[in-house]
Amino acid sequence: MSKLIYVVRHCKAEGQEPEAPLTEQGKQQANQLAAFFNKRPDRIISSPFIRAQQSVDPLASKWDMEIETDPRLAERVLSKENLSDWFEKLRITFEDLELTYPGGESSNKATQRIVSVIEELEDDTSTILATHGNLLSLLLMYIDPNYGFEDWSSLTNPDVFELKIANGKAKIHRNWEK
Repeated sequence: MSKLIYVVRHCKAEGQEPEAPLTEQGKQQANQLAAFFNKRPDRIISSPFIRAQQSVDPLASKWDMEIETDPRLAERVLSKENLSDWFEKLRITFEDLELTYPGGESSNKATQRIVSVIEELEDDTSTILATHGNLLSLLLMYIDPNYGFEDWSSLTNPDVFELKIANGKAKIHRNWEK
């Protein structure tokens, strides 16, 4: 019994809000993503954010598939307040996984969301998950504690990680060239 999951960080977008679409460069990147995948997955599941859905839309069109959406793949909310020092505040959440800023979500809570999606996937399937950088990096850290803030800061738009789960063990490999 095994699962093959490709976790995709969305392509370049015009902003961070849920309705932010891809830039022209992001649309080109989405087409490159579609060309990158040469084997049809069983499912494509995306964050409800527009930029994530648009990132896998050419891929879904290529194989005439529907994109399922799952709110558990949405980007983590660091805080509902505008944090001028958000970068440093985010860094700290990679060290203190329970830290929560006003209106925000702890690293542990966000990690639990994406892990719950993965746990519900059926065995012997392949799935593409379209999500966001912070959530992706928390998943990587969950699988391998050596991942951290520096790895988040080195992610690209888009980015692709292959996650293989077999016999209760997970292996992760970065598949996207910078």
